[in-house]
Amino acid sequence: MSELLSPRLLARLETLQMGTRRRLAGQLAGEHRSPRHGSSLDFADYRTYHPGDDFRRIDYHLYARLDTLLLKLYEAEDEVRLRLLIDTSASMGRGGKLAQAARVAGALGFVALVRRDPVTLHTFPLEGAAPRFVGRTAAPLLFRHLQALEGSGATPFAAAATHLLARPGPPGLTIVCSDLLTPEWETGLSRLPARGGDVVIVHILAPEDLKPDFVGDLELVDAEGAGRVAVSCSPDTVAGYAKAAEAWADSVAARARAAGAAYVRIGSHDDLEPILLGNWREAGVLR
Repeated sequence: MSELLSPRLLARLETLQMGTRRRLAGQLAGEHRSPRHGSSLDFADYRTYHPGDDFRRIDYHLYARLDTLLLKLYEAEDEVRLRLLIDTSASMGRGGKLAQAARVAGALGFVALVRRDPVTLHTFPLEGAAPRFVGRTAAPLLFRHLQALEGSGATPFAAAATHLLARPGPPGLTIVCSDLLTPEWETGLSRLPARGGDVVIVHILAPEDLKPDFVGDLELVDAEGAGRVAVSCSPDTVAGYAKAAEAWADSVAARARAAGAAYVRIGSHDDLEPILLGNWREAGVLR
């Protein structure tokens, strides 16, 4: 379906759905159990059985006739609206971070679309209206949007969080993909959960963000245009930087969790399949 994600990974993602730590009500019919209980004995519809679904709801009479596993739907089931907030600043364009963000967003967006949950794609710096995608057939279009993203400009994270808070609609689930290399990172993190719903911070860092691989007399250029700095990097200087960078990343994780958001750190070249199907399922982001 896309060069963004392998067919094997897409096939495995197809059996999952987005997890939420709260029971979220949407506005349209989706495939998540709703806190709004209607007439639970009133038949509503059928849908295809997926591994992990309640086997007691399978219509075995239809299975005998059609050789297809279908579930009976009796009660209201709501959507969980997924908002993807992607950092497209200049720093994300280096070290493979934006490409990794696109893969993460594509994987999570695909899971949502297969389950008929609507997906909106937001970027910062902000660039026009956020495109909206609904249904499995919209997955290729989402992938094309993600593959077209380019890194440029500064990282207005706080402004993006404020803009997202002002948008109408139910709380849903917000996924932020960013390196958070901005003085605004703490302000942005504190604002996002104010919308309600669930927030997951996907902190994407390149190896050189945490441990530079250069020594000597250098001039460092800010990727986002804040200037140049002459430095002399000895092995001890690099080691001290690496220690400080790791402490900063840990402080980001602690601040995100204190704000009520889930936090996941991913390397720009990490293999996503074991992360999505292992750690993320255990954390409840996917189930």
